[in-house]
Amino acid sequence: MPVVAVVNRKGGSGKSTFAAHVAAWCARERLAVMLGDIDRQQSSRGWLRRRDAALPAIAPWTIDQKNVLRVPTGITHVVLDTPGGLHGFELARIVMFADAIVLPVCPSMFDRESAAACIAELMTLPRIAKGQCRLATVGMRVDGRTNAADMLRAWSAEQKVEMVGMLRETQLYVRSLERGLTMFDLPDDKAAVDLAQWVPILDWLRPVLKPLPAAEARTRESVLASVHRGSVLRGARPLNPLVRAA
Repeated sequence: MPVVAVVNRKGGSGKSTFAAHVAAWCARERLAVMLGDIDRQQSSRGWLRRRDAALPAIAPWTIDQKNVLRVPTGITHVVLDTPGGLHGFELARIVMFADAIVLPVCPSMFDRESAAACIAELMTLPRIAKGQCRLATVGMRVDGRTNAADMLRAWSAEQKVEMVGMLRETQLYVRSLERGLTMFDLPDDKAAVDLAQWVPILDWLRPVLKPLPAAEARTRESVLASVHRGSVLRGARPLNPLVRAA
């Protein structure tokens, strides 16, 4: 069961916005997804209550007879919206269960410093250090009229963490979320600019959320290896290792 956790110690960083959108994309892809809100403010759970039942379904936690939160039966994918101030054992526990962690980061100095401290702690955890849990940052509320995007990319490079995308500052996010919607629920002509910004983010998430079946992955690797060997044996220039399979 793929688990994506959205983490940032600072409140107001866009965690709930990002988590809701990832869950909505999964639902649009016909994946049985749960949006798990473990933030005391329960922003994501409140958003789910506003969501029209006619839209692709996103499940919340279920509560069992012992008042314990459980993943509902039949769920195959989980997106976690985590609380601010997450550190120590609670942060390590999230990493133990997650396949990918995304840190939404706003451009301000306070946001960057808070995120940097969180990244530093994440880097000490074995599953992150070994690459068993993927880690990336995403720029949030980025004003295209400023140098905020360049500043965030430089900051992320300093942290040695990939920044996989930038989401612009726009009231369209605010108005959509108030109605229980995301950019993925809007007509393409209304959200074209914002949907384009999600493409590199989803490209990074896709191997986690929709991994190739093991047999298909092995077959693809075998074909690529044989093509590469054939090129070398014939004296041709080896394939560029940076070119991914189509």
